[in-house]
Amino acid sequence: MIASEMKRAFPILAVITALLLAYSTYQALVVAPTERTMGDVQRIFYYHVPSAWTAFCLFFVNLIASIVYLVRKNPKADALAVSSAEVGVVFCTIVLITGPIWARPVWGIWWTWDVRLTSTLVLWLIYVSYLMLRRFSDSAQTPVLAAVLAIFGALDVPLVYFSIWFFRTQHPQPVIGGGGSLDPRMLHVFLLNLFTFSCFGAMLCWARYRLELLQREVEEVESLQSLRGVPQ
Repeated sequence: MIASEMKRAFPILAVITALLLAYSTYQALVVAPTERTMGDVQRIFYYHVPSAWTAFCLFFVNLIASIVYLVRKNPKADALAVSSAEVGVVFCTIVLITGPIWARPVWGIWWTWDVRLTSTLVLWLIYVSYLMLRRFSDSAQTPVLAAVLAIFGALDVPLVYFSIWFFRTQHPQPVIGGGGSLDPRMLHVFLLNLFTFSCFGAMLCWARYRLELLQREVEEVESLQSLRGVPQ
């Protein structure tokens, strides 16, 4: 009953998320004031930082689901771990793309082996390796190995976040909680995009999780038919 209610609620939540995306995009590109020194390129901020936040949240979900799977061997936890990692990699990719686009006109370079940039790239590589392990390994121990790799990868998240506090870095200090300041109108648009991207990431993860469960059910039926000698 709960599953059917959630299935009916999904299209409604998807429409709400789409409207939020449209509204937050308008706010970021039109309503938010232009930054005085960087100009319009600073508007990437409204997508770059929320994408990083969403990726971190999804990797945290992956961490919790991986631990639950290791403890209880719950296949649904394993499915959630795969789904959250896959969507998290998408948002982390957005971070790695928007960062250089923003850096080129501001720093004069596309990339530098800065602590935060390098640790973010390492984080992306770890979770891409996680997905490759899940995709190309058929071993019965694959979920366990992947869960261990996910826990290892999650250790890099605090390094990425706190690197600009503990190391000298070209990456700017955070404007919130890091001694910086942000125009109240910019802050409003930023928080709106933060909420919108969080909803968007949750919706994508939910859809991917449902697809993963369905795929596993199909594979289980096909496996049973194969054992019984039933033609597919």
